[in-house]
This record gives sequence, structure tokens and C-alpha cells, in this order.
Amino acid sequence: MTSKLSYYFILSAVWCLSKIPFSVLYRISDLMYVIVFYLVPYRKKVVFRNLRHAFPEKAEAEIKLIAKKFYRHLCDFMIETFKPYSLSTDEMMKRYHFTNPEILYEFNENNRNFALVSGHYGNWEWNAIMSRKIKRDMLVIYRPLQNKVMDRLIKKIRSRYDSNRLVAMEHIFRTAVEYRNRKKPFFIYFIADQRPPRNNKFWTTFLHQPASFFTGAEKLSRKLDLAVIFMHIEKVKRGFYHVTMKKLFDDVKDLPENTVTLAFVDELEKEIIRKPEYWLWSHKRWKHKPDTSTVIVPR
Repeated sequence: MTSKLSYYFILSAVWCLSKIPFSVLYRISDLMYVIVFYLVPYRKKVVFRNLRHAFPEKAEAEIKLIAKKFYRHLCDFMIETFKPYSLSTDEMMKRYHFTNPEILYEFNENNRNFALVSGHYGNWEWNAIMSRKIKRDMLVIYRPLQNKVMDRLIKKIRSRYDSNRLVAMEHIFRTAVEYRNRKKPFFIYFIADQRPPRNNKFWTTFLHQPASFFTGAEKLSRKLDLAVIFMHIEKVKRGFYHVTMKKLFDDVKDLPENTVTLAFVDELEKEIIRKPEYWLWSHKRWKHKPDTSTVIVPR
């Protein structure tokens, strides 16, 4: 099967999957949970190791309970990912409710661009509705996938709303400058808890462990004069999320180095501690270790 045929075949399957009622999809999710937790464990060693290191004060029974809740949410997340392909904007707004949109409207009134930062928490794929909510373009930093068919498919789904634009990391600054020069309002969305390469220079303490973070949100905010907002995602129940915005900084140009990155790490850590089951524990977040010359930035 050619790549083009494979793409349309998978796209058709995604469309069919998206038409299945949530009530049926969550029964599928329940079955998936049994498979990935009990029968064919998915990264179970990684999940338990991460949880034990992040919460050394917790008993093993509590660690196991968090792990079970995480796998249930992960299965829900997987089946929810493609559902927006056929959901109306109104339905998405009901399910992805913004508790304090006035913070975002303020930027529209002041014609101010901003950086929106979050982690792999809750359902970050549904954030695509953001641009419709605040009526400005969202520049999503995107890492192209090696599989060309899946890469095209993910782009199709994430760009469902015309005001969403996926931009490769190496092109984000140039793209943002183009928007600014055209006086077209925008915001840049950063999922800022991804694991950087081993030689990354910024390290701090995160969940009791040395951890490296990308500093792109801070650097671009300084260069482009962006305000910075942290997005908290709360899972209310299956298929329903509350999104709350917290303005971290109006102006970052004169702040000390690492202030923005450390503020993000603080907010993310507090979010995870409150409800740890909704973070992506299957990710090998602490795979790299600092060498002896690394400076750990205190918090």
C-alpha cells in the first residue's frame, strides 16, 4: 500500500472511530486498561520507577494506586485524542471548559501576544480549541514524526481549526516575527516538560530529582516581548476538563535569567503533586543524568 493510500485508509478509520459515542469508547478504554496494566504491561517498570523516585515518602500501596489511576487516564486519553475530529466546536467547548477566559480576552483588548506553557498533563491534545476560544492564531511548536503517514495524520488532526498552525521548532522564531510584522495577533503554545538532549545546559530539581528542561519559552518570550501564561488542566470526569489560566509574567525582558523556566517548573510540579495520575509517567523523563560539571539551578 502506498503512503498516500495508507494515509487515507488511516484517516477514514480515525473518522469512523471519532463517530463512536463516548459511552462505547470508554468501554473500549476499560478493556485497554486491563490489557496494558495486567496482560501486556506497557512501560510498567518505567512508570513505577518514576513514581517511586518522585514520591519517596509514599508507601508502595499508594504508588500502585496512583499507577492504576494513571493507566486508566492514559487509556481514556488515547481514545479521546481522535474524538474531536468529528465533534462540533460547541461540543468541544462544553467538554473543554475555560474557567477564567477573561485573562485571555485581556490580551485581545491590549493587542498583546503571549506564550502559553503547560506540561503533558490532563488532555493536552484538546488544546487545539484554544484558538477558537480567544479568536487568535495559535502557533504550535511541532516535532515532525519519522513515520510520514502518521506525521501527516497528526498534522491533519491538530490543524482541524484554521487558526492553528504547526511550526517546527527551528522555524518558530521566524514565523512569530512574520506574524508580528503583519500585526496579526498570535500566541505560541509550548508543551515545556519534554526531555531535552543529554547536552542541554539548564538543570534544576524537579520532583526530588535533577531534571533538564528546554528554555525555549523563556528565550522566545524575551526576544518577542511575550507575556507568559501557565495553563492548568483539571480532569473533572471522563471527557470533561476545566482549564484555568494563570498569568506568570506580563513582561519578561528585565527578569533575571531562568526566572520564567523556574516559574513553569514550580507550577507544573504543584499541578502534578495535587493530582499525580494525570501526568505522563510512562515518559522516560529522567533518562539523562547531569555530569559532574553541571550546575543545578536552585529553586
